[in-house]
Parts: sequence; C-alpha cells; structure tokens
Amino acid sequence: MYLKPYLLLLFSCNLVISNAQTFSARVLDSVTKEPIPYATVATGLNQGLITNEDGEFTFLLENVSHPQDSIFISYMGYETKGVLFSKTEDLEILMTPKTYELNEVFLSTRTLDVDEIIDNVKERLDKNYAVGLTKKKIFFRQSETGAMKKLDFGFEKSTIVELNKKLIDSITKIIPNKSSYYKETAADLYGNNENYKLNIKKAAELYDKNTDISAEGIGKKLEKIFNDNIKKDSYIKIKSGIFSTKMEVDSILRENEDAKIKVEKRKAEGDSNFHQQIENQIAYLYEQLFFSEDSKIDVIDKSNRYNFSLENYTVINGMSVYIIPFSPKGGKEFKGTLYVNTLDFAIVRLDFENVKPISKFGLLGISYSNDVFRGKMLFDKDENGNYSPKYIELSDGGSMGLERPLKVIEKNKHVKGRRKQNELSLNLNIQGSQLMKYEFVVFESEAINQSYFDKIEEYKVVKATYLSQYDPTFWKNHTIIEPNQAIETFKVVE
Repeated sequence: MYLKPYLLLLFSCNLVISNAQTFSARVLDSVTKEPIPYATVATGLNQGLITNEDGEFTFLLENVSHPQDSIFISYMGYETKGVLFSKTEDLEILMTPKTYELNEVFLSTRTLDVDEIIDNVKERLDKNYAVGLTKKKIFFRQSETGAMKKLDFGFEKSTIVELNKKLIDSITKIIPNKSSYYKETAADLYGNNENYKLNIKKAAELYDKNTDISAEGIGKKLEKIFNDNIKKDSYIKIKSGIFSTKMEVDSILRENEDAKIKVEKRKAEGDSNFHQQIENQIAYLYEQLFFSEDSKIDVIDKSNRYNFSLENYTVINGMSVYIIPFSPKGGKEFKGTLYVNTLDFAIVRLDFENVKPISKFGLLGISYSNDVFRGKMLFDKDENGNYSPKYIELSDGGSMGLERPLKVIEKNKHVKGRRKQNELSLNLNIQGSQLMKYEFVVFESEAINQSYFDKIEEYKVVKATYLSQYDPTFWKNHTIIEPNQAIETFKVVE
C-alpha cells in the first residue's frame, strides 16, 4: 500500500524427500520418553546441529563429511549416544541419564566456592571468548506473532463524504486480531561478533498474503479519495493533543510515486532490505551475548547484584561443568542457570528469563512494556580453543498501547476565504502485543585469515521465496533446525 506511511498511520517434519538422502530422528529420555530439546548432534569435525524444542532433527546424508558413518548425540546429564546413520527411516533415539560421583567429573586441589567460580569466569572472559575470524554455515529463523487486543479508531468527524465511519470500520475489519510471520535464512557468515559479512544462500518468508491484498485494496481506495478531494497545493496538518506537524501535499504525492517505483523494482530484482534486516537481527543477537558491552543480560557484568548458588555438576559434550542457578538482587531483571566448564571457567550454556519488565514507557497516551526477554545460549570451542555461539534462542516482546485524539486538517493559502478545506477527527484506542523469537544455529565453523575475509564480497540483493504454508522440501539441499509445531501447521486459508 503506497500511502501507508501517511494514511495507515492515521487509520491504523516429516520431509518429503527421498529417504535415501535424509536422516530424521527424535531424541528422547529413555526413562520418561520426554523429548530432549537443544541436544547437540555431532555429524563430523566442526559439523553438527541442534535438536529443536521437540527433540527433532533432520539432515542430508550428502552434507556429512565421509567416511563418517555415525552421529553422536550429547546433552548435559546424559550418556553420549552414537548412532549409525545407514538407517534412514525416522526413528527415536533414547538417551540414558548419566549417574556419576563428584570425583568422576571434578578433580581439583581444593573446592572452589561459587563466588570464586564467578570471579574466574570474569577474569577469563577475554581469553575464552576471543573474537577470531571464521567462516560459518548458519541458519537463522525469525518468528513473529502479534495480537490485537483492542482496535478502535474512534471516528468522530469527516468533511469528506467518502471518508466516513463505514470506511474506517472496513479498515478495522481487515486488520487481523492475530497474526504470524516467519522468516528463514540459510547463509554463510564471515568474520566475528564485531565485524562480519553475510551471504544469504536461500531465504523464505511465511505469512498470509491475503491480508496484504486486502490492505492494498483499502490503500487504493484511500489514495483515490485523497487525490479526488485534496488540492495539490495544500498542506496537511496533523494534530494529536498538544503536538502537531505539517506536510506538503505535493511532497506526499511525490513520495507516494517514488514508493510505487521502488516496490515494482523490488518485485523484479529482489530486495536489499531483506539482507539488511537479517544483518541487523544477527547484530542484535550478537549484541545480547552475555559478554557484550551493550547486552541486556548483565548477570556477569553486574554479578554483585545477583545471587549465585552451586547446585551440582554435570557433563556437556564431554566437559565437566558446574551448574550455577542465579536470581536477581533488588531491582535486577533476570533469573536462570549458568553451566561453567570446570577447567577453563567458560560459560558453555546460559539459560535466562526476565522476572520483571526490561523497560517500560508511558507518556501522553502512548505506552510500551518489554515484558518478555528470555532464551538460551550454547557455546562451542573452535579449533583455536576459543568459544563462540553454537546456538542462540531469544524471545523478545511486550505490550503496547495508543490512546489519544488525532486530527488531520487540510489547509490551503492559495484559495479565497478560510484556509481550512477538510478535516478528519479520530479518537484512537489501540492495544496490542508482539513477540519476536529468534533462532540462530551454527552448523559448521572454520578459521579464516584477514586476507580471506577482505576478499569476500557480499551479495545484498536477495529474493526471499514467499510460502503460504510450510514446505520442508524447500530446504532440500540445506541443513536447518527443525520447525516447531506452530510453523509446521501454519497454512494460509485461501
């Protein structure tokens, strides 16, 4: 919809692939038969994947480095399991809970208390998470869900006959109460957490295009009303409470035409915006790594404002680790669990969840609360001995509201009589929520040098494929993390 920046602001698996090529399985606890999410599936040196939240995974045999003939599944507190993948039918892999004595997993000249462990973690951050240059094969998924709890434009007055309450109500009806949008990307990522280049190999967008088509029809209708009733040499004054702004009609029309041209160009050639969006979202995830300067997760940086306890020990990928739950003191926001390598004091896993809103804002009828900020981070040691993200999951969202009057007034100083030509008065009351979930998986990683990195060219024009329902065959030649049930069952009703 071309007038969206102005007018809408106002009126606003089972893969179907040859079984000979794939290996699919579900990882379960042998005792409880419950799925084991986020288990590590090693398919080769510096190769592997993560099970999804339902314990499922799938990969192409042709993507596995031969003569490898087995995969190895590991998860904290379980015996590592080796499985021959000559069997290609779907199967269940049962993991046996591991029992061990303290001296089996932890040997030291003396026992450290939890404060000493945290001090060691902080002291070795720079060494453990050194930012070397790598080439990584990644998969990135963004899931966005929205809910409109209240949508009332509060129509009060319009001097344009066509711009009436009936039209405003029709706009209300096309905006769904619930919405879902999914974005998936397979890519090569070069560089490190601070400086990187991204080349997207394949991308898909999954959403309901019918809503866009409906909105486009309303947009064309609003555009016609705008062109038929507003004089080209007028200006538009927008007032909301004590605030107002002015826009020239001629500049609105020019920008509208420019927008049309850009939309048509993107349809024909692809969209560099998509590449930029993925880059920005990966940058945001990197920014939230617990050792990053700007991370909201300040459990290590502000460790004196959290309570820590040494709960137990376990094994992750052959590494003995401390299990350290934490909770906030006073006004801090997070609770969760650290898993710390007993030898080098690297955090190899972090689970976190906010216990209070991360931020809140409320002023002059506009409100927002960042109510949800939770996730997990898993780290792997690379060939240089440094730790880097293997898997990042982050859910980030909150509630928002807009409750205030709005007037749109057309004025023209080139006509005789009163300058005011037309007026639209609304009393907005809009309440909703939005949740973004990001999943970032590294399947392969290899060290590169600066010369190699400098020669990499980014291809920024990307044509993401639109899908009206999830199609696992779309990713036939790529390794991905399995979709959850919400994605698998998503289907647009035509």
